Amino acid sequence: MPDETPRPVETWLTDMDGVLVHEEVPIDGATEFVEALKASGLRFLILTNNSIFTPRDLRARLLSSGIDVPEDTIWTSALATAQFLADQRPHGTAYVVGEAGLTTALHDIGYVMTDRNPDYVVLGETRTYSFESITRAIRLIDAGARFIATNPDPSGPSHQGLMPATGSVAALISTATGRQPYFIGKPNPLMMRSALNRLEAHSETTVMVGDRMDTDIISGLEAGMRTSHVGTGSTRPEEVQDFPYRPTWTVGSIADLVPIARGEQPF
Repeated sequence: MPDETPRPVETWLTDMDGVLVHEEVPIDGATEFVEALKASGLRFLILTNNSIFTPRDLRARLLSSGIDVPEDTIWTSALATAQFLADQRPHGTAYVVGEAGLTTALHDIGYVMTDRNPDYVVLGETRTYSFESITRAIRLIDAGARFIATNPDPSGPSHQGLMPATGSVAALISTATGRQPYFIGKPNPLMMRSALNRLEAHSETTVMVGDRMDTDIISGLEAGMRTSHVGTGSTRPEEVQDFPYRPTWTVGSIADLVPIARGEQPF
């Protein structure tokens, strides 16, 4: 009989919003969890589908919430998108609908931002979508530009309630053009694989922690990782059973994972 004992956890990937913070408010146990990982020396990355902010911005945001993480432990859908484009078409051109997190990532890989016959239209998250920029994206895609989007999330939280996110705007553009985007962020396992490669980690010794079954958990599962669902975000604990796939472990919040991060009990 093969040994079915799970391999030790050597690497952690965790979502940010809904797991560590709600907007600017830290979730109980988040600071202790991050400090436990840092003390243990285990490698980790904080993953987010939000492409608005640079890692430096997100580090500052987390620090203001009392969570101190190095800038290089933050991996965004914008960074994953930039890496994908650098691999696919080095030093290409793109028309970008998005904010600093995305434009900075593309500049850093040597991409030129242009609306003249770009190789790609790249759609990211922004709080200032304009009819003019969306119309320009539609016309460029119709003229042959390849359509890339950072993430498929249809909506996101705000202090005032739900607001449309990248997936909703992508659907508008797709309806107008008949062209579907290639989404880079979760639940595409490509984002998980890029995170694992960044850490030089193996999926069998990595745990993915997330609050959304339809992005965090399924992408971790499809990338071959163990997964933990926390009940502090989008997918409520009672909804977990409605999905045709299940996380390895379901916990109330990130606070329940602190003893594991400290090595006090196995996953």
